[in-house]
Amino acid sequence: MNLEIITRKPKTNAHLTPLLFVHGAWHGAWCWDEYFLPYFADKGYLARAVSLRGHGKSEGKERLRWTSVRRYVEDVAQVAGDFANPPVVIGHSMGGFVVQKYLETHNAPAGVLMASIPPHGFFPAMIRATIKHPIAMLKTITQIDPYQLVGTPELTHDAFFSKDLPDEKVQKYFKGIQQESFATVLDLNVGYLPRPKRVQTPMLVLGAARDRIFTVGEVGATAKAYNTEAEIFPHTAHDMMLEINWRAIADRMIAWLQERNI
Repeated sequence: MNLEIITRKPKTNAHLTPLLFVHGAWHGAWCWDEYFLPYFADKGYLARAVSLRGHGKSEGKERLRWTSVRRYVEDVAQVAGDFANPPVVIGHSMGGFVVQKYLETHNAPAGVLMASIPPHGFFPAMIRATIKHPIAMLKTITQIDPYQLVGTPELTHDAFFSKDLPDEKVQKYFKGIQQESFATVLDLNVGYLPRPKRVQTPMLVLGAARDRIFTVGEVGATAKAYNTEAEIFPHTAHDMMLEINWRAIADRMIAWLQERNI
């Protein structure tokens, strides 16, 4: 599979373990390159982000509507296998779900979940979205098109960002928001849910206090499933890597990795 990969290399090889970033639904590798990739590279990490098939500049757009999460897991495995050393895998939102499934069958030095879909799936979030945006959800179902949930700058702002994020930033990021697989929506609810007991990798679970997709309680349940405690960032919405306080989140990740000599 021909996948878009964005790589930022460190000036010095301070850390032998590389990092692989996995984006969430409607996004691509671009969302990591605004801040995270250059920042982690500056801290001595080889930092790489993948656009899952059908996303960004990766191939597979013509089959995206019926692409399953299993195929996304294959994409992560493909990119992870290209590193000289196994990477830390970092997943945001749907990417966190993909990382959980990847770690069921693959080893990694560590995993990081950011505002991740919980092991119990996406259904509670869908109910909340239906109540808040019933017309958009109706279009999503009748048109088999999840883009309807985020298809305007206003919907994108409401779903992903804090109210105090400057409008010019929202407009910039909205240009990267794209179609998403309808089959993935089904995978995220039934039949392919994560099995945390199969994961032996140490996990850092991060959440956002102002996340309007996943609640603080759901982030806590995710952490509990992986025998850890969630760390919640105040004044932060769903797209944690693009929020105003992104640096504090990145620094916490680096500190956690260094605590484990990674």
